[in-house]
Amino acid sequence: MEQIRTFVAIELDDTLKDVLRQVQEELKRAPIARIGRWVAPDGIHLTLKFLGNISPERVPEITQAIERGCHSFAPFTISLSQPGFFPNARRLRVVWVGVDGEVETLLQLQRSVESALNAIGFPPEKRGFQPHLTLARIRDYARPNEREEMAKRIAAVQVDTSASMLVREVHLIRSDLRPTGAVYTRLSTVPLG
Repeated sequence: MEQIRTFVAIELDDTLKDVLRQVQEELKRAPIARIGRWVAPDGIHLTLKFLGNISPERVPEITQAIERGCHSFAPFTISLSQPGFFPNARRLRVVWVGVDGEVETLLQLQRSVESALNAIGFPPEKRGFQPHLTLARIRDYARPNEREEMAKRIAAVQVDTSASMLVREVHLIRSDLRPTGAVYTRLSTVPLG
């Protein structure tokens, strides 16, 4: 039976994508940028829950669970904060920009969606939810000193934190991994409220 790789996310508007594109361009000016696999700005999203491989027949059931998780939330605003990385400078693996704005509402929404999905068989993440927007993943061959150099570059970048967007909906998204990067397809859209 066919399986599709899926996740639940908030898609970003063009304003936030443009700011993230500028941050990436600044980071990519340094020769050290070659150690990163950079996410296409149009593909950057705020993941609420990674589901993994599912049967396509489960899409309606999963969409209904997302609807239950979203129904009590009115639209809210998010903005960008400064960049960072996981897990630390010496073992840097992911480059990201943080999320600001109505973060408490975002955290409650994520918990609500995760709880609704847990009820249909998708267990909660063991790690706590830390809202972030992934800009790059560091290649396995990068040496610790290269990772530390990249961490210094990240710490020096300033993000335009004045840009914001109104979150009005949550999406179930399919992710097809290709040699050129992931291709995302929206499977369903759930409005807030």
